[in-house]
Amino acid sequence: MGWFWADPVQAAPQSQSLPPNHPPLPTAEAPHSACPMRHKTIDALSPVADPSSPSKCPIPHDAPPSGCPVPHDKRGKLEESGLLSKLNPLNYMFKEISQERAAHQTQALPISREPSTIPKGTGDGTWEYPSPQQMYNALLRKGYTDTDVTAVESMVSVHNFLNEGAWGEILDWERRFSGGVWRGAKICSWGEENVDTVTRMYPDDTEIEPRLVRFQGRPKEITPKAALLQVLGYVMPQKFGSEPPFDRHDWYVSRSVNGETEVIRYVIDYYSGPPEHGMPVFFLDVRPAVTPKGALERFARWGGNVWWRAIGGPARYPTTKNDNEDVD
Repeated sequence: MGWFWADPVQAAPQSQSLPPNHPPLPTAEAPHSACPMRHKTIDALSPVADPSSPSKCPIPHDAPPSGCPVPHDKRGKLEESGLLSKLNPLNYMFKEISQERAAHQTQALPISREPSTIPKGTGDGTWEYPSPQQMYNALLRKGYTDTDVTAVESMVSVHNFLNEGAWGEILDWERRFSGGVWRGAKICSWGEENVDTVTRMYPDDTEIEPRLVRFQGRPKEITPKAALLQVLGYVMPQKFGSEPPFDRHDWYVSRSVNGETEVIRYVIDYYSGPPEHGMPVFFLDVRPAVTPKGALERFARWGGNVWWRAIGGPARYPTTKNDNEDVD
């Protein structure tokens, strides 16, 4: 953003002495272009400057600096708000990502966008994934100028696949705890393998399905859990050793509680594993953020499964069978 703009020049008294090497005074025929700085701003930033100093222009600039509308004492905040105004508040991405072919792009990319299965928080349909062309343009904007254009379509497929998997994990949390922490704790106390059966025993009267209100990518911010796992991997590499997550997202999901909408923040860590059969492998760690309610939900799910194993539940209640097997 340009901070300096051309102003109408005020005529200065010719009787004033000028410091050595000062550029000629402006006239109607020759506008002043050699001194673009707004000296009133400089005076405000340096109030103790010596008025007789050669570095200070002695010409009085009494007219308000109309050409510089930015109040410099608030420049940082305005610049920040100026940036935020260009971002979509639902995902902190630019509102419009071009579908135009980039300069020096060697191969055309599809511009069609695939709809997701993730409902919008507004209730008007589902979120749409970016097209390969938009993905490529976004990567260029972020500085990844060495992106292989031939791999972008595969990148979009993986991106969409991981987001669908993340939403499935969130729905798994929601069907446990959308009816309250106590209901979720009772469901989890029967172990992970019995969730489907036990959930039907404790029906939830909620009619509004969870919806994704907004999301935010935070790839440079490691979560406390991921940091702890890295420490444990350093101490016990055989058991906990793994690469740090390559990405992190925060998803804000609306949940209907007793007829009122509540927003739950979920944290997602994306891990990559060793390839299997020549195909990449990814792991998702999806859980509610550590808020008072989120901490209770996480403890209830983890503690319920531990309790189920401790009491010998799998041996005492062998009720879980595959759908194609008969239940005794």
